[in-house]
Order: sequence, then structure tokens, then C-alpha cells
Amino acid sequence: MYLFPRQLLIKHFWTAKQQIDFLDIYHALRKQSHPEILCYLEKIIPLISDAGLRWHVTELCTKLQRGTHPAIHDILALRECFSNHPLSMNQLHALQLKALSRAMLLTPYLPSFLLRHRLKAHTTVIHQLDKALAKLGIGQLTAQEVRSACYLRGLNSTHIAEERCRTWLGEWLQISCSLKEAELSLLLHNVFLLSTNYIGTRR
Repeated sequence: MYLFPRQLLIKHFWTAKQQIDFLDIYHALRKQSHPEILCYLEKIIPLISDAGLRWHVTELCTKLQRGTHPAIHDILALRECFSNHPLSMNQLHALQLKALSRAMLLTPYLPSFLLRHRLKAHTTVIHQLDKALAKLGIGQLTAQEVRSACYLRGLNSTHIAEERCRTWLGEWLQISCSLKEAELSLLLHNVFLLSTNYIGTRR
């Protein structure tokens, strides 16, 4: 346990420095999946039949490649894509399921049907938590609770100022609370879409 605290000790027993260092390590692991997720989104653009939606996905991918943080309306404009072919939860291919699992810090080494089931379950839980959190209000959370909530949803909040974390969490909740159950694939992808280019996330 002294030699391998990250592997053998639960988070409660980590020192303050270890918590930051280990959260950085875990975020670096999930960030490795981001290029794969973006590449897959680019590949499915020709499969989108609606010209308007095809344009929105193309614009979003371009913004992400340029390092631009997308606006809430940029993401919500894609709702139809993520509730139907080709990006609904039941339409995602095996490689995308694996990449999204890594983005959620879940093991990708399972059959596709289990990956899909587990991602659905985790995203549904986050969606329910988001609704409860929106009712409670972000202002009721402590700084540590805000950072933990952001980290769970894909943002490496360990090096970002508290107010920026609160702003980001507010954006996430606005998107999440606008989505229906059939559109939860968009919430799952939001772990990547909303976090990858946020200010202060270059680590």
C-alpha cells in the first residue's frame, strides 16, 4: 500500500497531493479516448441524411479541432442525430462504445452488448443526478462537491478555479435537463464534447 497507494488504497486514504496527482493520471487515461471519439463523429457525417444536421455536426467537429469550446446551442442542435441513426445509443459501433467507456473511466474489455448496457445505465444515473442537482441549485454545493461533480462528468477540475467549475457545471446541467431519455447518447458524448476544450483543461 505504501508503494502503490493509487492501486491499493481507496480515495479516502489519499493525501491531498496524491488526490490531485492520481486524478490527473485518471483524467489523462480518459483523455486518450477523445481523438477516437472525434474521429468517429467525423466518419459518420456522410451517414446523416438531413443536410442541416450534417452541417451542424461538421461545424461542431471543426470547432473542436480548432480548440474552441462549443456553446450550449451548438450541442443541443444535434439532439436528433443522437436519438436516431447513426448516433443513438443502440446504433453505436463497438469501437465507439470502447472509446466512450474509457472516457467514462470504465473498462472497455467487455462484449459490445455489455458495454452498451453499462453505458446506458451510467448515463441514466448521471441524468437523474443532474435533474436533482438542478432542483437543489449549484449554489448549495461546496467547492469540493462542485469539483467532484465536474470530474464525474468529464472535466479535470483539479486545476480549474472554483467559479469556472461552477460555470461549466451550469452549462452541463442546462444541456442535460434539456434532453429526453431517447437522447441520452448526446449526454454520454457530452463527457467529451463539453470538457475537451474548456479553459484551463490543457493538462
